[in-house]
Amino acid sequence: VQLVESGGGLVQAGGSLRLSCAASGGTFSRYAMGWFRQAPGKEREFVAGITRTGGSSDYADSVAGRFAISRDNAKNTVYLQMNSLKLEDTAVYYCAADLLTDWPIPVAAYEYEYWGQGTQVTVSS
Repeated sequence: VQLVESGGGLVQAGGSLRLSCAASGGTFSRYAMGWFRQAPGKEREFVAGITRTGGSSDYADSVAGRFAISRDNAKNTVYLQMNSLKLEDTAVYYCAADLLTDWPIPVAAYEYEYWGQGTQVTVSS
């Protein structure tokens, strides 16, 4: 499956962005989906994940209550709504697909088989 992220950009602290990840080349509803991010000099970290049907989701503590992951299986797309953005949210955001594990939601990068190219999110003061 091929994944293409969009929606990144420059936003002021406290603002919002919505990222999208469009999938093609596979049966989207067979994949658990996740969002990860990587800031300069840091390891890639889990942000949010969602099960195949969208019935359950999970979040990193650092974004819980501010970010929301959702998916539309009819549109082969997963979204990440990011609100109340902070300077420390600045990173390249990646979406990823996991065919093998749906629950519990995988939170480790190595569990995901497919990755997008990433989209830059920059939060300014």
